[in-house]
Amino acid sequence: GCLVLEPAVGRLTGVDTGKGRLPDPEAIYQAALQLLEGRPQDLAGKHVVVSAGGTREFLDPVRYLGNRSSGRQGYALAEAAVARGARVTVVAANVGLPDPAGVDVVRVVSTEELRQQMHASAIDADAVIMAAAPADFRPAEFVDAKIKKAADGAAPDIRLVENPDILLELVAARTSKRPVIVGFAAETGDAHATVIEHARAKLTRKGCDLLVVNDVSAGKAFGRDDNEAVLLGADGTVDEIPLGPKIDLAHAVLDAVVQRMD
Repeated sequence: GCLVLEPAVGRLTGVDTGKGRLPDPEAIYQAALQLLEGRPQDLAGKHVVVSAGGTREFLDPVRYLGNRSSGRQGYALAEAAVARGARVTVVAANVGLPDPAGVDVVRVVSTEELRQQMHASAIDADAVIMAAAPADFRPAEFVDAKIKKAADGAAPDIRLVENPDILLELVAARTSKRPVIVGFAAETGDAHATVIEHARAKLTRKGCDLLVVNDVSAGKAFGRDDNEAVLLGADGTVDEIPLGPKIDLAHAVLDAVVQRMD
């Protein structure tokens, strides 16, 4: 009847780093708050895998291509799943937040590293939630030395290649209705379509069970403590999640995940 908080990962003694630290007090506090809310233990015995943060694709030893994802929503999903009794693995891409208490955190940097860890963790997963923001492109070549400014002021010519689509691969790899797979879409509208129209097309293209749609125009969502979204289901359902703490959005997403498990 007890929640066991696994040791956190970080600096140990001397030069050692690894799993063995007391979880951050804030993480313990948040875990206690979630338990005190009395959430149903509807994920007990289930393995939930969550990706969080944003990947980096290095141009040279100093510079990289990245994005603004902080990992806050992914970590909120992990905290919510722990509070509902799940065994949780987080694949964290460059997240600078304290590890969620009771969660196994695997750290990655690049999209390829995220891809490998997500496939490995999804093997026995009951739900996979791709809340991370993988870089769509990477430099075709990595330069071993820092790229210097040219004497004539000309900018370097950088060729990009497309990264693998991790969400699409995870959907293609499953052989049954498990795991339930959730994707995220950080969208802005444009001259061709609205945010929701772009998201519906993405849901059809990816083939996941649920798609959490964030309107990120005007700096919304990234790095903030609150969030709002539209949750699209492959079965045609549409649920609007109002603006509120990211932990509330996390529980709304998990409610939909549990329904599809049943």
